[in-house]
Amino acid sequence: MLTVEKIGGTSMLQFKNVLKDIIGYPSSDGFRYGRVFVVSAYAGVTNMLLEDKKTKAPGIYQRFIKGEDYESAMDDLLSMALNINETFVELGLNPKVCRDFLVERIEQTKAYLNSMEDIIASGYVGRESIFSAARELLASIGEAHSAFNTVNILRNNGILAEFMDLTGFRDSKQLSISDRIEKSFKNVNPHEAIIVATGYTKGIEGIMREYERGYSEITFSKIATHLHADEAIIHKEYHLSSADPKIVGVDKAIPVGRTNYDVADQLADIGMEAIHPNASKPLEMAEINLRIKNTFEPNHPGTVISNDYIGPEAKIEIIAGSDRIMILEIHDTSMVGEPGFDLGIMEKFKKYDISYIMKTTNANSISLAIWQADLAELLVTELIAEYRTVTVQEAAIVCVIGSNIAMPRILARAANALAKNNINIKCVSQSLRQVNMQFVIDRAMYAKAIICLNEDLCWGNHI
Repeated sequence: MLTVEKIGGTSMLQFKNVLKDIIGYPSSDGFRYGRVFVVSAYAGVTNMLLEDKKTKAPGIYQRFIKGEDYESAMDDLLSMALNINETFVELGLNPKVCRDFLVERIEQTKAYLNSMEDIIASGYVGRESIFSAARELLASIGEAHSAFNTVNILRNNGILAEFMDLTGFRDSKQLSISDRIEKSFKNVNPHEAIIVATGYTKGIEGIMREYERGYSEITFSKIATHLHADEAIIHKEYHLSSADPKIVGVDKAIPVGRTNYDVADQLADIGMEAIHPNASKPLEMAEINLRIKNTFEPNHPGTVISNDYIGPEAKIEIIAGSDRIMILEIHDTSMVGEPGFDLGIMEKFKKYDISYIMKTTNANSISLAIWQADLAELLVTELIAEYRTVTVQEAAIVCVIGSNIAMPRILARAANALAKNNINIKCVSQSLRQVNMQFVIDRAMYAKAIICLNEDLCWGNHI
């Protein structure tokens, strides 16, 4: 059996658990070859390299593009990374070998960035192309660090392991992401050694440019499909659960167990990714099942996502959503009976590269839920100039999702659960396929809505 397995940054930081519960060492029962591990940077490292994913606090990249002192920030990164290394010495990490690798990589990166500054100062090359290259370069450091450490620890414990450096560091070959993966794995036999690959892959299209912070899952998916893996596995800090454990509590977050790629797409559409949508599609098309496992519950089978699974009985599998959306409503009395009225609105959305999460209509109004980060003032200005009334409000969206939820009363039951908790529904949407019911509510009520829906629709049935 060949599996390709991705390990997230939070799990990587708890490498003792990874070594024992994922890789299966020193237990002879749990250890086997025939595995490729695609590793993320240790938690917090990519935030330091680029910017904080949640707070947007600036990292080294932001300092670089603003012409600020990025070298001292890189020195701080080195100190942090070396401190991480120290925590793994007892597991077998060789501190000198791993320090030398890291120092060489960071010092060379400083040299590259210095050269980029000189090129920008010359005025002969566009700043944006240089900034994009700098972002790619910086992003690659985190995964190179964690992958190199992993191989070092495995080898020092007598395990055959190979470092698959897909970052293309010091490599001038003009390869696409897929070509680099194919070339790198051409003469590799994963049944003879554990292969540890960097989550970052260098390619002419720019993996950061194309996929931003979801790039490691793209690498994972491309490797799995290239090797025709029997199963793809993602190890996370939590199960794929009925609701966010951080909101409802771990004790009331029920592992899903089985679902399909359609449900995974619904989650991705609202930012609650089981897997990046551009990573799931190749797996789905190759008919490779994806398993989501909890690093810290190794004996639990986790959740399997497959092509054709439909729940044998109607039930809600997941309550999810986001409190980072805006509702944009266009009201115009000339809309009624006018074919293609919304075409002009959609053209403006396309102009500003904005996609919507949800769209509802009536005779005179169209309401669209979009990400707050995507809201463009110029878009709103254009809409106000053309249509009678344009309203923009902060909001949240909560979704009731499942592979088999086409059952009577479920919409009423969900609405009633919200009403009982004094949560007003501003907009509601459900397509004919009936895998996702979406409710737009006041932002302040988001957590309460997730809790009450999970309690009523998932936990109540579970117990």
